[in-house]
Amino acid sequence: MDNHCRVSSVLQRDVKQFGKQFLFDKNEDTCWNSDQGSSQWITIEFPQNVWVSQIHIQFQGGFSSKACILEGCQKDEEFVKIADFYPEDTNAHQRFTFSEQSVHKLKITFTNSTDLFGRIIVYHLDLHGHK
Repeated sequence: MDNHCRVSSVLQRDVKQFGKQFLFDKNEDTCWNSDQGSSQWITIEFPQNVWVSQIHIQFQGGFSSKACILEGCQKDEEFVKIADFYPEDTNAHQRFTFSEQSVHKLKITFTNSTDLFGRIIVYHLDLHGHK
């Protein structure tokens, strides 16, 4: 899916090494690394409404989130909570399924980092659904 992505922060603003572009590149040697601080997030905007029902995500163990909030919205509307999900603090690929939603934008908020400084590291993010 073509999309436009924003992130809450990038470690030491080093976008070339840790930027959002690495969330979707399917390269195991690259990652998005947030800077420190509570409640890091990722937003994804699609060119048109899409139906989304699954998130696949891979964190770096020690830099994951114990609790996440998935929100969605239609164009020019406020975000509405779709689901809470609870990843394990592991390097494994994790899959979360929820009732299919039609959205123009998605937001994943990482509310409870396993890192003392609130950093989040994501090697892989994939959304499953259809147009």
